[in-house]
Amino acid sequence: MPVIRNARTHWTGSLEDGGGKTAFVSSGLPDVDVTWASRANDPDGKTSPEELIAAAHATCYSMALSHGLTGAGFPPDSIDTQASVEFTPGTGITGITLVCEASVPRIDLDAFTDIADKTKDGCPVSQALKAVPISLEATLR
Repeated sequence: MPVIRNARTHWTGSLEDGGGKTAFVSSGLPDVDVTWASRANDPDGKTSPEELIAAAHATCYSMALSHGLTGAGFPPDSIDTQASVEFTPGTGITGITLVCEASVPRIDLDAFTDIADKTKDGCPVSQALKAVPISLEATLR
């Protein structure tokens, strides 16, 4: 049975001068402010669609990698993932970089790299974003 999560944004004004507030309906997390300036220039305490995508991708990748490592017999001690989403005004999202550092007992580098690469292509958010290039830098601690 599918699970549905909801978020909602209320926007007022023009793109460049207006602003909005995004609500995390499903989780009840605090609302966040969004503006064009936070997307194309300085965040100034506000977020952007790209930052929200980066958060979703970093979270999904970490969860999927944990699952893949555990399934291969190497449950991780910790995984830290940063996702960087590149946005070019007038063009759109042009690339995503995942940087992951993991502490995984008893795994060799080749096995870790193989699982990390497969996870990059297979995690659900990567699947949803496959219209843009996604690169991965994965290292063991």
